[in-house]
Amino acid sequence: MLFNSIAFFIFLPIVFAIYWWLKNSLKLQNAFLILASYVFYGWWDWRFLALIIFSTLLDYFLSLRMTKPKFILSLIGNLGVLAVFKYYNFFVDSWVNAWGMIGVDMHASTMQIILPVGISFYTFQTLSYSIDIYRKKLEPTSDFLSFAAFVAFFPQLVAGPIERAVKLLPQLEKTRSFSYDEAVSGLRLILWGMFKKVVVADTCARYADKIFADPAAFNSPTLLLGVIYFTIQIYGDFSGYSDIAIGTSRLFGIKLSTNFKTPYFSRDIGEFWRRWHISLSTWFRDYLYIPLGGSRGGVMKSLRNVAIIFLVSGLWHGANWTFVAWGAVHAILFVPLLLTGYNRKHTEGVASLWDSPKVLATFTLVSLAWVFFRTESLSEAMTYFKGLFSFNIGGETKHFVLTAFVWVAVMLFVDWLSRSGEIPRWWLSKRMLVARWGVYAVGVWLCLKNLSGGSSFIYFQF
Repeated sequence: MLFNSIAFFIFLPIVFAIYWWLKNSLKLQNAFLILASYVFYGWWDWRFLALIIFSTLLDYFLSLRMTKPKFILSLIGNLGVLAVFKYYNFFVDSWVNAWGMIGVDMHASTMQIILPVGISFYTFQTLSYSIDIYRKKLEPTSDFLSFAAFVAFFPQLVAGPIERAVKLLPQLEKTRSFSYDEAVSGLRLILWGMFKKVVVADTCARYADKIFADPAAFNSPTLLLGVIYFTIQIYGDFSGYSDIAIGTSRLFGIKLSTNFKTPYFSRDIGEFWRRWHISLSTWFRDYLYIPLGGSRGGVMKSLRNVAIIFLVSGLWHGANWTFVAWGAVHAILFVPLLLTGYNRKHTEGVASLWDSPKVLATFTLVSLAWVFFRTESLSEAMTYFKGLFSFNIGGETKHFVLTAFVWVAVMLFVDWLSRSGEIPRWWLSKRMLVARWGVYAVGVWLCLKNLSGGSSFIYFQF
């Protein structure tokens, strides 16, 4: 089920009402939350509920009395499902193509496998539970309903944030009370996320899709517009989803982790990755980078670990060499920061106007890297870059739409004001009441006006 669909607008108030009606029974409330989450996920294809149920049963029972063999079985089970459904055809095709490059004709059949929505997200979530228990950083829960709700919690089930059991599970194991203030802040966040998605991201998508569909037909300025459109689209789309997920969770008395912190105002690539898809970045840091040795053990090992992290991160996003190339580009951009010790310079504070050159440079590098993310193959990416850097300014610069840039400017302006992580107090003051509700009304109207049958979110494919 899509957040930006009529079905969800009907689904959410019904689930909200029944959920709080059951507030006197934690077990019934969690059981209903599981049922609602399965309906939410099964709306797309009910058959893949079997995979969620499999992961739930596997990690719950193996973790009750965790041993090394059980931990290995958990890793095999979860990563095995991910490998089959997401990477089987990719590795088979890559194997065949590799032999073909040296003149050996290999024949291998691939299966027509449908990629289940959000499989990378809930697989990593259940994996973190097993890993934390194996490391004795978390005690296994005996409450099956709470654990099942942790795995399937519908607001963040298909596109995150990827929650840790140490944070989300305790919230599901204790009685929750309704908070009016939290509900209001949740609704505000839902509206903001919806604006990012249906007004900003979907508007940019219409023009980005046309430009990326046939880059050879456009001049360099138009191709540059295509890069900018997609850069804004993917941010509005994914951060918009995260905002809606976090806001929806607040309606149910549950707090999710922040997944974005104005990443396009980062002053270097290191800061960008501390602000973009934070739940995934910290997952790789805690469960892969640090176990590999992190920055300990000398320069060469540090470089190796950075390369592994970014390449695996790229592959996590999709079974295509373009995603690997995207990860490699970010690794290359990060290495100079690591070698000079500059990668930890901007761990605190936020960008100021004096940082504009750094912000612009980082934004440019990140935007160019998105070309690999958006194109279907490495050859398509090279074609796009060839046209972009041919500096062909002849002909008409197409698809420049002032309205789109107005909405982009509004989104970035709000991001700038809230870059410290909080809504400015003056905006929530009583004297701004009329203006605030006026803006909310306009926001609702714009979202409804631009709602076009529920366009999918980019990160659903991961």
